[in-house]
Amino acid sequence: MNALIVSTIISFFTTFVITPYLIQFLYAANVVGLDLHKKKKPKLPVSGGICVAAGILAGLLSYVGIKTFVYGDQMNSINLLAVISSILIVTFVGLFDDLNVSSKMKKIKGYLDIRIGLPQWFKPLLTLPAAIPLMVISAGVTTMGIPFIGNINFGILYPLLIIPIGVVATSNAVNLLGGFNGSEAGMGIVYTLSLGIFALLLGIETSAVIFLTCSASLIAFLKYNWYPAKILPGDSLTYLLGSLVATGVIVGNMEKIGLIVMFPFIIEFFLKAGSRFKASCLGKVGKDGKMVPPYGKRIFSWTHIVMNLGKLTEKQVAIILIAIELCFAAIPFLM
Repeated sequence: MNALIVSTIISFFTTFVITPYLIQFLYAANVVGLDLHKKKKPKLPVSGGICVAAGILAGLLSYVGIKTFVYGDQMNSINLLAVISSILIVTFVGLFDDLNVSSKMKKIKGYLDIRIGLPQWFKPLLTLPAAIPLMVISAGVTTMGIPFIGNINFGILYPLLIIPIGVVATSNAVNLLGGFNGSEAGMGIVYTLSLGIFALLLGIETSAVIFLTCSASLIAFLKYNWYPAKILPGDSLTYLLGSLVATGVIVGNMEKIGLIVMFPFIIEFFLKAGSRFKASCLGKVGKDGKMVPPYGKRIFSWTHIVMNLGKLTEKQVAIILIAIELCFAAIPFLM
């Protein structure tokens, strides 16, 4: 528990301290995007996932160091080092996507922006390598509890098929929902904290440290990402959060709990499928500064449902999205 507390504190302060410097660096490197829910569309640095990844890596490496040199315990080190490798790979992929910026504004999904990003069909292929470290160590337990079906032993198919599908699907599902200041980080805090506490209650130490260091880092990042944001999360954060959830639940054999907590993103997938994944989460900014549903009464995202509730500000939309995730994150504790 001491190692867990120390590593969580280190994660928080690493992200808290490093983010202002990375904001300046990303500005100077022109790794920027438009904050599309503001009338003047200001340019903000993108790729906030680097800030969060730095905090998580500092926390996990500290945890491994404390367990090894203070307690002489290396039992979970291989799993955590594999998780660290996955985090580095997927953050690099997200950064690569965030770097795809145009010198001129272009129309992307009906919005003028300078951040083009990679083709949607190409992104799952890029996140696939993040599963390799977990496949190599054959992380997790091959028997899974499937809702309404029961326990199924996948055997060799678990590391070769289930793990890559889980990492790729979760990474890209989290990437589908967001676009409002603080929404990605705020929802991330809720589901990682929920999963971390649940893992702690079950005595799954490795998963607990993965999720709790992430939530601590996100709390620090939210100071700079909350409305009005000073930095945008970018795909580097959404890919990171998705892959981290996948690795945490795989290592801890918490797949059923993970599915429940992440159910809003599963719903988002099917909502977006209704538009053949061409619809955007973003809203239009009205003359009064309130959010206007981009497709009228047609619903292709959770954000469209929220914006149809009434005249809401960007901050209110983000708060409602976080509240929706909080409802699903509470379910495992009520079972």
